[in-house]
Amino acid sequence: MINRRHIRVKVMQSIYAMQQSQSDDLVKEEKFLKLSILKMFDLYVLNLLLIIEVQKLAAKKIALSKKKILATKEDLKPNTKFLNNKLINTIKESVSLISYCEINKLKNWEVDDEYVKIIYEELLNSKIYKNYLDTVEDSFNVDRAFVIDFFREIIAPNEKLAEYFEDKMITWVDDIPFVNTWVLKSLSKSKNNDNFLLGSLYKDKDDEEYVSKLFTKTILKLSEYEKEISERTPNWETDRIADIDMILIKMAITEFLNFPSIPVKVTINEYIEISKDYSTEKSSYFINGVLDKISKEFEKNKKIVKIGRGLL
Repeated sequence: MINRRHIRVKVMQSIYAMQQSQSDDLVKEEKFLKLSILKMFDLYVLNLLLIIEVQKLAAKKIALSKKKILATKEDLKPNTKFLNNKLINTIKESVSLISYCEINKLKNWEVDDEYVKIIYEELLNSKIYKNYLDTVEDSFNVDRAFVIDFFREIIAPNEKLAEYFEDKMITWVDDIPFVNTWVLKSLSKSKNNDNFLLGSLYKDKDDEEYVSKLFTKTILKLSEYEKEISERTPNWETDRIADIDMILIKMAITEFLNFPSIPVKVTINEYIEISKDYSTEKSSYFINGVLDKISKEFEKNKKIVKIGRGLL
């Protein structure tokens, strides 16, 4: 599921895109933001489907080998451990997975099957695969450990696959690492004899509402917050402040004033961490200084009201 930090990143990107395009259609931009988050679920499901499709390709290869005119003993009696993998077969039979694919018409690996072949060939030549086939123990735990290694070491780092995903949807560029972690968590949590259920996109309704509220309230107060920032950075012209830094500070102010359950320290730390990945080398120090000053003044003037234990 998507966490608050990644939600903040998606909101930041949408605000930046809106400013760069000079769009003032808040409704349209909010819809696109929500769509980009929703599409993360497609990426999550496509990764799971890829594991299944590689297994299907392996089954086809084995079936063809058996039909060879000069079939070897190995061709006639192949190792079917991969085909019998309990976790993959559980995922394959998942009602939630099948339903999602049918509703959303996810047929990527039927159309672009060359990527299935790329992953299959890499798996076939890997130590992971050879060691798995040589493993005598036949258990769900062994099967699950193999699938986790298969995804983590072969699928997730594959550059051609990453390029394919990025070409399919531009917003997936930053989503890939997050979704890869999400897939690994889903695989790790799977248990024997359990139905495989797709993860939830949002933790709860609050997180879903957090997306719209953070985006709209920040956009509607951009000019007002710019004055707040300008007053507290007398040695800086606003056009000298990096665009991303300005957006992150404004989003943090929105959290200070509109999200009583989010501690001030959490807000500051989250935006500092995001700036390390998306802005300049010195941005984290600048953002920390500005937000620390603003938060203390807001608290003194009772503009910030937090509820719950230890929220300041």
